[in-house]
Amino acid sequence: MRILRLLVQNKLGMIGAVMLVLIALVALLAPWIAPYPEDGRRAVHLERMLRSPTAKHWLGTDDMGRDLLSRILLGARLSLMIGVVSIGFSATFGTILGLVAGYVGGWLDEALMRIADIFMSVPNVILGMAIAVALKPGIRNVIIAVSLVFWPATARLMRGQVLSIREKEYVESGRAMGASAWRIMRVHIIPNCITPILVHATIQVGWAILLSATLSFVGVGVQPPLPEWGLLTSSGRRFMLIAWWYATFPGLAIVITVVAFNLVGDALRDVLDPRLKGLLRKGE
Repeated sequence: MRILRLLVQNKLGMIGAVMLVLIALVALLAPWIAPYPEDGRRAVHLERMLRSPTAKHWLGTDDMGRDLLSRILLGARLSLMIGVVSIGFSATFGTILGLVAGYVGGWLDEALMRIADIFMSVPNVILGMAIAVALKPGIRNVIIAVSLVFWPATARLMRGQVLSIREKEYVESGRAMGASAWRIMRVHIIPNCITPILVHATIQVGWAILLSATLSFVGVGVQPPLPEWGLLTSSGRRFMLIAWWYATFPGLAIVITVVAFNLVGDALRDVLDPRLKGLLRKGE
């Protein structure tokens, strides 16, 4: 109750939470609330191509005459799915590696952290593009590429938490009582490290959506005719001079979603543990 009360008192966090709830509802209900659900795939209406926003098409139409509002609503499910699933994989993978590195230490710690450093030395967009190109475009490969980009930050954050906890008195007591390494990690270490990982993952979802949109924008991510937001923005940039709405509205959807996840992540950080501020900045 105390945590909920503090979250409610955080105005920016509540704004972000309301935005996320609305975005999630849109993603879930998109097939039923989209004015033209058939426009989500291969529909072609050349007689109404590139029409400006009207009462019939609130956000205008694209170069195939498809309703842009419908495609943005249907694309919300795809973009959110990519962001949440990829960060779920990267957070799990990074947490396991960070836990092992921090608890075992020695050469294994050095090897894992040097691998993480290699990944982090390459800008996210460049690394994501390289992986996506190697794997070929597609939803599954975009998820893999985004997951491989974000796991090192989680691993380093988890390792830092484990290093600060493994020498605590209750951990030493567990060792003295003959508890196995797995039991110590499961009972004593993981529960005390989970808060920063959850906060970090919440913030990373927004950046994962932005990265996946960037990959689609440059042509190595999700492929047509799927209504992914980055792909819509990329298609619309060719018509900016004659159809500004085509690229503008999908781009706004990306910005709003990323901002919402960051607001919620910052609020969770401030409420659960303000000391995480510096750690998360180092891990981003």
